[in-house]
Amino acid sequence: MNRPAAFAAVLGLTRAASNLGDHIVQDDFCACVKSATDDAPVRYAANPGDEPSVNGTAAGRRACAWHCFTYVTTQAAVVGLGTRVLGIRLHPGAAAAATVLSFASHYAVDRRVPGGLVETLAAKAGKKNFFRKADHGINGVYLMDRALHHGFETLAALIAITKATSR
Repeated sequence: MNRPAAFAAVLGLTRAASNLGDHIVQDDFCACVKSATDDAPVRYAANPGDEPSVNGTAAGRRACAWHCFTYVTTQAAVVGLGTRVLGIRLHPGAAAAATVLSFASHYAVDRRVPGGLVETLAAKAGKKNFFRKADHGINGVYLMDRALHHGFETLAALIAITKATSR
């Protein structure tokens, strides 16, 4: 087993699946409501003429959890099929640990409640202004979200190839 090649393959598959899970599979409701709290509720209407629902903490947590479930399901399907085609056999325990890390880290990053993980990290890194930036084609919170996801996906890919073998 060529471990660097296995890592590169799993990371590439994970990244592709991440973009699918975040931008194609995630539904509009989850994308809009996953950061809702009782103190900062999110009004959501599926269509322009619909009466919007008001969503608080419970709805935000459910929306974020559902998004993370569909996200890791997408990753598992893409990585599972891709590694099979490439002749890489992942150890079930390592694959499960990588999936748990992906779910938990994605939830922590995507929940984005006021004072949440991304905002706290931005403040500690001296990047509060960048975190809030949303003009001239730049969205700071989104870019920080992506950077954190990339970091956690890299760690998950390293975990996933633990004890990997050739088919």
